[in-house]
Amino acid sequence: MAFSKTLAEMEQNIPDSDARKRLTALFDEDSFRELDKFMSADGEVSSVVIGYGTVMGASAYAFAQDVSVKGGAVNKSAALKIKKVYELAAKNGVPVVGFFDSKGGDINEGMAVQAAYGDIIKASAAISGVVPQIAVVCGVCAGAAAMVASMADITIMTEKAELFMTAPFNTPDGKLEGAGTAANAAKAGVCDILAKDDADAVAKAKKLIAVMPANNISLAGNDDFAANDDVISASMKGEALAAAIADKNSVVELGAEFGTAAYSAIASINWATVAIVATDKAAKLTAQDCAKIARFVQLADVFSIPVITIIDTEGFEPSSAAELAGSTRDCAKLAQVYATATTVKVNLIKGKAYGASYTAFDSADISYAWENAAIAPMSPEAAKVFMGDEIETTPFAAAALGMIDGVIAADDTRDAVASAVEMCSGKRVLAPSRKHANFVF
Repeated sequence: MAFSKTLAEMEQNIPDSDARKRLTALFDEDSFRELDKFMSADGEVSSVVIGYGTVMGASAYAFAQDVSVKGGAVNKSAALKIKKVYELAAKNGVPVVGFFDSKGGDINEGMAVQAAYGDIIKASAAISGVVPQIAVVCGVCAGAAAMVASMADITIMTEKAELFMTAPFNTPDGKLEGAGTAANAAKAGVCDILAKDDADAVAKAKKLIAVMPANNISLAGNDDFAANDDVISASMKGEALAAAIADKNSVVELGAEFGTAAYSAIASINWATVAIVATDKAAKLTAQDCAKIARFVQLADVFSIPVITIIDTEGFEPSSAAELAGSTRDCAKLAQVYATATTVKVNLIKGKAYGASYTAFDSADISYAWENAAIAPMSPEAAKVFMGDEIETTPFAAAALGMIDGVIAADDTRDAVASAVEMCSGKRVLAPSRKHANFVF
């Protein structure tokens, strides 16, 4: 490449690709500023575009793999650019968004490709829990790239995107139905949000940036949402209740296709960001539900986002098959994450809270229960078998023992929850000196 060319001549070599269109769509109008535009590999245009700008007024960095350049092949040049984005995002305390669309590594670089992927992985891991990382998979995302995308705090995939470690058509057991697809990634809990197309994926990424904190020491909130005047009734299920508690149109559900007995969403209450968990989409919680909730609460905790847990469950799945598969591990993971989380935790028991399922969530700063809630060491049916008698399940009995902080009417829920979150906003916890808890996996 001749370096005596003018700026206009140099820019003629830069393709108007999907990568740049995605970044332009992500950032506010005229706010995107590209970095390292002329960095090249072997005299060719780079296979990744990087830069910064504002997203709904919030600063952010981003990179986008350019499949129009050698199939988006990852090489040392691309790795240096992506690593730079991660490092700048951490230094400036703002989120980073990555658009993944590549057919793999540049085979012309041989073993250097593995080192390039290693640099990207280390850079992503280094800022995990420092600034939010959002991965948007718009095309093929394979092997090491799939690991990088899955390491993000939140992974979005378009319906036509593909994500896999080994190409499904090249596995020893042959291509199984759905392997490598976005739909399967969502069902397996690898993809947090399934988007219809690029435009939908970008819109969801923008909303997440608007509601997530900029970094791990900043307060999260957004005043673009409207106050909520929905009427809350005792018949509401968790998902509808979450929408009624939160500011209007602020809710972003995560993991809708995975662990379907549980509900999890980032939202805003009185313009302060919160994480909402609900356990009433089915009678029992499975291992997948426990893993989903634990991962979500851990995300909320690293960014000090208050966790509101809406409890209505009969307990954990009573299944020999589940036990053989190690479901106890995931139940323990859920309990451990809740117990070690130092962010604000508010519980609302709206229905049943029996036995170990009550205990697993029992680490809240403030706990409320609706008048018709049922709190007990076991279900009334089990009590008759083991104790031969009825047991007290009313929330007033639990309140008398100090197990909950108050009994409220359903229509007082929004005020009670918002007040609890605000009252605990100055929470400080002096943790013992250690690197981190030895989390159950």
